[in-house]
Parts: sequence; structure tokens; C-alpha cells
Amino acid sequence: MDDELLTADEVAARLRATPRFVRRLVAERLIEYVKVGRLVRFEASAVAAYIEKNRVVPISRAQLRRYLRESA
Repeated sequence: MDDELLTADEVAARLRATPRFVRRLVAERLIEYVKVGRLVRFEASAVAAYIEKNRVVPISRAQLRRYLRESA
């Protein structure tokens, strides 16, 4: 196991968010975490996976129209 374990405060700093937001991600099971006794820790790769999973890529208007036409 090469990944370092991060605290919620460290994850919040990496995401530029609040620790409360990270706790909400845990409560809603939106980010992978590890329980160490009663402590909650995060692998750096899990934080990177969360970021990648929530990445939004821009699309052109033509692609958007095509998508909307296909889904209707």
C-alpha cells in the first residue's frame, strides 16, 4: 500500500473546500474512505478518483443539440 492516508482537513485543503463538505461526501458515500478505528482517512488515489469522476468537459453547441435530439 503506497498511498498515504489523508485526514478530512487535508482532503478539504486539496479540494479547496470545507471539512464539512468532506464529511458530507463521506455521509453520502460519494468518496471512498478508510476507517482506522473510529477515524476516517482517505487515500490520495481516492481523492484523485473523486475529482476525475466529477470532471465536466465542455461540449460544442452542435454536440449539445445532437445529444438533446438523441435523448428526446
